Amino acid sequence: ESSPPRRHASTTSCSSTTTTSSSSSSTSVLSENNGLVGLRNIGNTCFMNSVTQCLSNTRCLLEYLVRDGYSSDINNTISTMKGDLIRAFASLLSDMWNEGSDNSRALNTGPFKSQIQRFAPVFSGYQQHDAQEFLRKLLEGLHEDVNRVSAKPKPITEDIDDDLDDNQKAMESWKRYLRYDDSKIVDMFVGQLKSCLQCSVCGHCSVTFDPFWDLSLPIPSKSGQVRLAQCLDLFTKEEVLDGDERPTCSKCKERRKMTKSFCIQKFPKVLVLHLKRFSPLERWRGKLSCTVEFPLEGLNLSKYAASSSASPYYNLIGVANHSGTTYSGHYTAYCKHPYSGTWHEYNDSRVSNISPGRVCSPEAYVLFYELSSASSKL
Repeated sequence: ESSPPRRHASTTSCSSTTTTSSSSSSTSVLSENNGLVGLRNIGNTCFMNSVTQCLSNTRCLLEYLVRDGYSSDINNTISTMKGDLIRAFASLLSDMWNEGSDNSRALNTGPFKSQIQRFAPVFSGYQQHDAQEFLRKLLEGLHEDVNRVSAKPKPITEDIDDDLDDNQKAMESWKRYLRYDDSKIVDMFVGQLKSCLQCSVCGHCSVTFDPFWDLSLPIPSKSGQVRLAQCLDLFTKEEVLDGDERPTCSKCKERRKMTKSFCIQKFPKVLVLHLKRFSPLERWRGKLSCTVEFPLEGLNLSKYAASSSASPYYNLIGVANHSGTTYSGHYTAYCKHPYSGTWHEYNDSRVSNISPGRVCSPEAYVLFYELSSASSKL
């Protein structure tokens, strides 16, 4: 496969960093006329194809890879793949966006698949896999290949000072995370959750902060129609921990009945929402087929923010869809073109136009949202 072409860079909509190109060419492959290329199904690889198309239409990642900004970031020390995975994925995206591409053709994903299965052997062979699990592994591998951390640091054993306020704790927790995992991929996809455990006896609230690559949202109904806000409400709903679940209060030093709640401390530039249509414990019951209504523009997550001053708004850029049953299904993708703004359906080798009104369907499984420029300061 051809190596990614070097092009002049411009500021991207979800990445604050621009890449300087050494090429004198003024024509970019990243235009509204390109990128509409199908991917061959080489044996139950529709899960891989749908995720690839969603990432191909994620502008900040696309420009980082196709404009070759990643090359100088390759980690040759602690990365298990030494850059082979991100090079293969960048090469595939570059071919998908190649100038003058014939949009009726479909590309072979074999070279990329051989690298992802080297990194994650679970994807060897040609069985069907879960798209969200594949996305997590792929992003993990891409991150590892360009991790800015070149030597594993010594672990910090002491707890974060309890006298710090919540924002200071969040910053210290994030700083500790970046000691091990710090890359352009993290810059784009990783947010931070705030978890609060409150004792019902003394009222003490224990706060912890954890990074997240995506949010897996429960669906409150097995059929019919629900709103995305209801899924987010259920995810952040206060949970009572009692009986055998009772944690030990750090102030009382006793196991107490507590309440647990989540909110979002740091919003990622690209927010991935996974709709939990399958239960790992109840797969025999099939999948939840209800329609989750979600906005294509202006998803307001202020209600779920740790800070009352935060006003994060997101716009939808892609959907990985799953049709069929738990054991016999098919993946497709609906994606918003990052330059033309038009919506398209990607069904393996076939690419077709789709109206925005059809994007929200009972088959939506993984949603890709991009932080709007109005709230990108978060």
